[in-house]
Amino acid sequence: MRTLIFIAVGLILAIALLRLAPSPHRTRTASLFTLAWLGVSIWNLRTGLSHGYTLAEELPIHVALFGIPALAAWALWWRARRG
Repeated sequence: MRTLIFIAVGLILAIALLRLAPSPHRTRTASLFTLAWLGVSIWNLRTGLSHGYTLAEELPIHVALFGIPALAAWALWWRARRG
């Protein structure tokens, strides 16, 4: 459940940031979101590891946790760029 919440929050943030960003700044917005979301994902990974989960258990979850919102941000950027 926690994973779904993190992914949903990431998607909501990506959509909100890219829709609110002015057109000339969308590339920078997508880049900054991706870096910030990577930081959130790494923090969450470290939290899971500190609670006794192994990297093998956590890594597949965190690929989705980071990847889905990051890909959504870049897909929105690409769609807005195409017009």
